[in-house]
Amino acid sequence: MTQDFSSWTLDRIREEGSSMNWMEERRFDWVPLAATAIDRLINAHTFLLITDRKREWFARYILSRLNKYDGHRPLLPIVSLGTVFPYIDELKNEEQMTVLEDMLSLSFPAGYTFFYIGKGNDPRAQISKRKDDSFSWLLDEKQQNSFYLDSKDENLDIKLIQLIMLFDKSIDAILFSEVDVQSAI
Repeated sequence: MTQDFSSWTLDRIREEGSSMNWMEERRFDWVPLAATAIDRLINAHTFLLITDRKREWFARYILSRLNKYDGHRPLLPIVSLGTVFPYIDELKNEEQMTVLEDMLSLSFPAGYTFFYIGKGNDPRAQISKRKDDSFSWLLDEKQQNSFYLDSKDENLDIKLIQLIMLFDKSIDAILFSEVDVQSAI
């Protein structure tokens, strides 16, 4: 029998103990965003990962964490946008953004979702903000359909790692039918 995603998430948060207490209340913001993102991911949407410059280390960590080459689960369609399009920092106007989106639509005909982590006012954030279905973890900016974090939080890096670990476990639970993701969408 499958568990609903919200209850499953609460159980995982509590299993982590006091280090993840901060997430217990925030799960109401997290669950619908994560459920929708994972549903897209397992239904062949390519995730194009973007971070602000300060969190580029985290992009490398995410790619290595979510696509461990251990045979535990299938590799997921998650790639760095900077790898696909190395001129990411040169996008300055509407026309250039449209050209990028056209290229991405041709390259990923099953669809793509931007996965952005970083400051909301960063120029790279503007790429993901153009699509309503982006999966965004925004620092210092509250926006509908995004997960808010505070860049001045002294535990920010720990929280980012905890979130990606929760996201990773959620993918497994949904892929292996332990959780009903549709209950949270």
